[in-house]
Formats: sequence, structure tokens, C-alpha cells
Amino acid sequence: MKTMLSAFITLAIFAGAVAPASAETAQSSQPTSSIAGTQRLAEALRAGGHVILVRHGATFSNQADTDPLRLADVTKQRNLNDKGKELAKAFGKATRAAGVSVGKVYTSQFNRAYETAVLAGFKNIETTVDLSEGGLVVTPDENNRRAKALRDMLARAPDKGTNDILITHKPNIIDALGKDWFDVKEGEASIFKPEGGKYHLLARVQMEDWSKIAASVQ
Repeated sequence: MKTMLSAFITLAIFAGAVAPASAETAQSSQPTSSIAGTQRLAEALRAGGHVILVRHGATFSNQADTDPLRLADVTKQRNLNDKGKELAKAFGKATRAAGVSVGKVYTSQFNRAYETAVLAGFKNIETTVDLSEGGLVVTPDENNRRAKALRDMLARAPDKGTNDILITHKPNIIDALGKDWFDVKEGEASIFKPEGGKYHLLARVQMEDWSKIAASVQ
């Protein structure tokens, strides 16, 4: 498993290609404790061409999705708590401070994912069933289809000079990428570089630590 850079970032700059069928091999990353590593990540993001996969922000642990077939009623969902809301705002602020150009933004249909994007200040947000948590209320075939759809989104290059953002759920991430993401935390981002129908893992970053990436370029 990974070791965090100063307890917050795992870098895998220029790691080998990750095939969609074996994305868990991305965790053969080489952690670094240098500020230069953080600066390289910031510079890479400023150049664009990445897909930033985010698990939604922190939520109320005493809430549950009690009516997942009626997503319009957000009162029956597990929603962002105060920490989740504040960190979502800080996440968006840090990406702007770091000069990270955001292109397309796709989120789950659940409110906790969509609200993460809204509070971050992202524009042109599109919700999609492909990133929505299915679990036991959809068929195994549909869960598998969503996992493949997520891998396809990771392998699709964004518009030149921009980075696309996908906000989804832990089960979707594990289904798509494998067991090495079993410990993915709320708000955690996995940053990928799509190339030739595959994708390279560059880093995994906790939401509260994007400000350190922004600071590295100032």
C-alpha cells in the first residue's frame, strides 16, 4: 500500500501505463518526500491533459441512502457534513490558485457528489448514472457496466490544456480500479493521465492537501 508524501500525497509521476482491465497495478508507485515532487505534480496539472477522479467529500456517518431510487429527495440521502462542505470549497479555491484549468465536470446523481462540485465552484456540471452508486438496488450487470464506463472516462483525454473532473463513490472506484483503492477516503483524488486508451496514475491526494499543491507554485 501507499506511503503519503509528508502524510498527504503519493506521487507516481511517469508511472507505467495502467490498462483498464488491471488498474490496480497503478499502485506500484514510487512515493517521494521532496517538495520538487509536489511542484512537478502542480506543473503537470497546470499543463492539463489529466482526469481527476474524486470520491465525494466528507459526509454524516449517521445518515444512509434510505430511498436510492428517488434521487430528487436529498433528505433521504447521506449528505456532506460541515467539514465536507468547507473542504469542497477549499478544493476548488486551491485548484484555481494553482492555475489548474478545469474542463468537463461529471458527478454522480447523488447530492453529496453533485454538491461537492457545486461548492468547489466548478461550472457546467453534468450528473450521470455512470458515476452513481448502484449497490444492491441495481443488477450486477449494471454495476459492472458502470465500472467499465468509469474506466472509459479515465482513458478519455480531456480538451487540450484542461483537466476533467469525475466525482463518484467508493464502491464505483473499487469496482473500476480494484483492491488498491479499498482505503480511498472521502474527498480523496486519484489523478490520471490518459494516453492511447490507457491511463497512468500520477498521484493520490487528500482534499485538505490541495492547498499545499497551490502553495508549491507560488
